[in-house]
Amino acid sequence: MSVPAAVLDQLRKYDTPTVCNVLELLECRPRTAGYMDGRIKACYPALPPMVGFASTATFRAGAPPRGGDTYMGLGEQVHKLGAGPGPKVVVFQDLDDPPVAATFGEIMATTYKTFGCVGLITSGAGRDLDQVEPLKFPCFTSGTIPSHGYTQIVALEVPVRVGGVWVNPGDLLHGDRNGVTTIPVEWAEVTAEGCAGFVEAEAVMLTHLRSGKATPAGFEAARNEAKRLMAELGKKLRAKGPKA
Repeated sequence: MSVPAAVLDQLRKYDTPTVCNVLELLECRPRTAGYMDGRIKACYPALPPMVGFASTATFRAGAPPRGGDTYMGLGEQVHKLGAGPGPKVVVFQDLDDPPVAATFGEIMATTYKTFGCVGLITSGAGRDLDQVEPLKFPCFTSGTIPSHGYTQIVALEVPVRVGGVWVNPGDLLHGDRNGVTTIPVEWAEVTAEGCAGFVEAEAVMLTHLRSGKATPAGFEAARNEAKRLMAELGKKLRAKGPKA
C-alpha cells in the first residue's frame, strides 16, 4: 500500500509524541506497542522529524568476515535502496550483543544520504558524530563506539528487532529527539489528518495553564473539554480508518 507524498509531508510537521498520541486514539494497536524503547536515542536531537520507509539489514563486527571484505554487503545494499517505496530509512539490527563496534560513520552516512535515504537507525552504535552532523542526516543509536571493527552487513531486507520493536522492510517510521515509532501504513493518512486536531485539543489545557489565572476548577474544566475533543476526534478518525 502506497502513502501519498502529501501525507508524509504532513507527518513531518509534527513531533513523534503527537503521532503516538494520535495512534492511541485510533486504537489500531496496544498503547505499549510499535515504538522503540529508551535504548534508541537521537544523535542529533535538534533535527526536524524524520519520516520514511524502512530498508532493513543485520550487522555484525565482532569477528573477521570469511571473505575478508570488512564492508561486505554495502554495495548490494546501495543497489536495493532504489527498490520499493521511498524515502528510505536504513534500519540495522546489530547481532553482536553487546555491540563491539560502530554500525556507521561518515562514509556510510554520506553514502545513504547520497542514495536518497533520510535517516538511519541502529540497535548498535555510531561514530564520526562530528563529521556526520553537517549532513543533517538523522541518526538513532544505542550509543557511540570509536572503531568500526570487522564491519559486515549480513542480511538485507529482513525483519529486524531494534529497541524492542520488530521492523519489517517497508514499514513507515517517524522519529525525532523523543524517539522512533512505527506507523501502520494503512493508518498513515488518518494519523496525519489527526495530528492538528490533537494539538488543538491539548491547547485547551495549555491555554488555561499559561493564562496566569489558572485555578484547580478551571483546569478541571479545561481538561474535561480537552478529553471531549479528543474523544470526538478519535471517533471521527476511527470511522475513516481501514475496515476489519
